Amino acid sequence: MSDPALTDVAAALAAAGVRTVVGTMVNASGLVLAKSVPVERLDAFAGAGLGSAPVWDVFTVDGGIAFTGSVSAVGDRRLRIDPAAVAVLGDGLAWGPVDIVTQEGEPVPTCPRTALRRVEERLAHAGLEALVGHELELVLVHPDGSPLEAGSWVPYGVSGLLDHAAFVDDLVAACAAAGVPLEQVHAEYGRQQLELSLPPASPVRAADRATLVRVVIGQVARRHGVRASFSPAPFPGTVGSGAHQHLSLTRDGAPIFSGGTGPHGLTADGGAALGGLVDGLGDVQALLGGSVLSGTRLVPGGWSGAFRCWGTENREAAVRYLAATPGNPYGANVEVKVVDPSACVYLASAAVLALALDGIERGADLPAEVTTDPSTVAEADRAGAGLVLLPSDPGTVVDALDRSDLARRLLGDPVVDTTVAVRRLELRTFGDADVVEVAARLRLVWSA
Repeated sequence: MSDPALTDVAAALAAAGVRTVVGTMVNASGLVLAKSVPVERLDAFAGAGLGSAPVWDVFTVDGGIAFTGSVSAVGDRRLRIDPAAVAVLGDGLAWGPVDIVTQEGEPVPTCPRTALRRVEERLAHAGLEALVGHELELVLVHPDGSPLEAGSWVPYGVSGLLDHAAFVDDLVAACAAAGVPLEQVHAEYGRQQLELSLPPASPVRAADRATLVRVVIGQVARRHGVRASFSPAPFPGTVGSGAHQHLSLTRDGAPIFSGGTGPHGLTADGGAALGGLVDGLGDVQALLGGSVLSGTRLVPGGWSGAFRCWGTENREAAVRYLAATPGNPYGANVEVKVVDPSACVYLASAAVLALALDGIERGADLPAEVTTDPSTVAEADRAGAGLVLLPSDPGTVVDALDRSDLARRLLGDPVVDTTVAVRRLELRTFGDADVVEVAARLRLVWSA
């Protein structure tokens, strides 16, 4: 028997011109996978769900499957779309995020959306509420992935916006129509690179929105005869792309990153959260940007957060602190810069929020703030200055996650093991190949 509420949702979607509803999940490789149904079958998609093999968890960027001891060709899972999060895309389409459950309807422990929801619930249980804001960087390329004509690109210049004015106008309108009004759009440092900022929201909702906007970008790009590359290093040797995450935390409605007696007004909870983040970044780096190309982006001087430290408005620090000032309308927050677009957005958010919560729960010490540009410190002097460079070698990054008792305690063995499996298969496939050839092959795999 159909759910009357779902019938009403389907009818409203049909009235808006929707004929097909697409549901997506983002797996451990950062790939956006999907199934779709005619709008009349929304109740089936939201109820019993659509079948998917367990290997959806471990599809890799080259189309391979990273089989594990618990993931094989045997078995079935159900993809359940969240009707409350469905958005109209235009072109006869609507979109919604899916949760992955067993045939009995129980959450699957490797479901990224479930993993993030559980962290959000743990925060609530601790009396904390989080907001997350996503920034997305992308590079426009030809449909075959080849570079657009270089022209005269000025970093942050108005010329880039004017060159792509029709694309940007269409994108702003399409995102607003889908329910995600963009905060800002600008030309970035790299050629044909754009960045856009999304409004902050609760963690699961924010990750849903980030995924939705990537789908919208894919639609808009096709209408304009281009594609949007979400590779962390679409063209090695030039500026890479990040997917920075801003987070703020409140306890009983009061912000923890301001209003206290610590540096810059940090409360004890705020300092401990920062300490937890900085301490644990090396353990979870493979969840924030562990692809075979991620290390290519993570270099000093690239504003990619290559140093495991924190600093106020320090764009070379992996954790950038933004103080509560009149120029910061959302109040004090922290930006985790090491995240890149090859990460699963849900797992990346789960990792950073879990580290912050862990820091608060164990009363982590606030490390010394780095107030200068760490990329200008000579390599021989970094240790004395308390500067640690995050590893750029993907094997080292994945091994650290695999060995991390902290990551396994915070996120569970299934999430860690799945991520390790897909990233190690990437390494076996591409580890000895020329990075330029790898970048060309993977330039569009993280695109919608």
